[in-house]
Amino acid sequence: MAGKSTRQEQFLKLQQDFRTNAFEIIRQMVDWCNTTPGSRHLVDEILHSIFFLGKINTTPFTPEEIIPNKEMLNALKEKYPEPFECYLTHLPRRSPFSCVLDMVVLQKRPENENQVKQTLSDLVNRLKEGFLVSATICISKSNKSVQQYGVSMSTSGPNPGRIVIAASCLSSYWDEYVAAAVMTFYPDKKKKEYFDGTFKLAEGATCRAYSIKKASEMEPCKSCGNLFGFQETCQREWPWPYGNCAEVESLSNLFKNDDQVKQQSRPQSDTFTPENREKVRDETLENLKKILKMIQFKTWSGKFYVPE
Repeated sequence: MAGKSTRQEQFLKLQQDFRTNAFEIIRQMVDWCNTTPGSRHLVDEILHSIFFLGKINTTPFTPEEIIPNKEMLNALKEKYPEPFECYLTHLPRRSPFSCVLDMVVLQKRPENENQVKQTLSDLVNRLKEGFLVSATICISKSNKSVQQYGVSMSTSGPNPGRIVIAASCLSSYWDEYVAAAVMTFYPDKKKKEYFDGTFKLAEGATCRAYSIKKASEMEPCKSCGNLFGFQETCQREWPWPYGNCAEVESLSNLFKNDDQVKQQSRPQSDTFTPENREKVRDETLENLKKILKMIQFKTWSGKFYVPE
């Protein structure tokens, strides 16, 4: 029995890293917001995203447990009431570190790639591993668009990842073509027989991923090869679902900012029809509802959280 209780204690101790990281990320975002004009919505959105993930974490945490500093908690409740009211009824459209990325890009400017990478690396190296932290950053470029950034999902465990991936597809946070490619394989990595939304990234556009911690370039994984037609991929197929990688958000942002590259990358399959796109969305929504039911999250209103 002693071995079992020690394991349980270690597990609970590890779970506390969620709280530690959540508090540190929120504190940092509030600090940055004070010196970065036009960034208030990012603090609003990250609070909601973190509170939701706290609620569905293996060891659940309330906003009050995440922010133990009463003075800070009350100030945030007053300034950002919506996240506290909506984290049980609305799903986040993206994972928390994506908001961190937007804050840093706003602050450092998109063209200063090295400063963006360095700032994220400094933050990640201060945090505990495993919770609310992205491992990878991706930078996509075309002739027309400045660098467009993306980070990998900062969720822990299979269910939170699948929930946020579905939400990113269904809430229109991700560009329609990128979402269609991801939904082709959602949720169990098997390609749909009736629908193929995958595409080949237009020539002249580039998409490169880097480790946030080590700043070293990383080859795209096989999943990204299947989604976006990348030829050179590492042979490794990662265990997490399609949509987890930083390339997804980065290319989505590229398509939103360069319509020409988007249209040149349009999915080519005959199965990419309006009817089938509707069908795959419905199926993704059904899968999302199934996961929420399985984890006993019964209060979703059917809406996604859009910050003030």
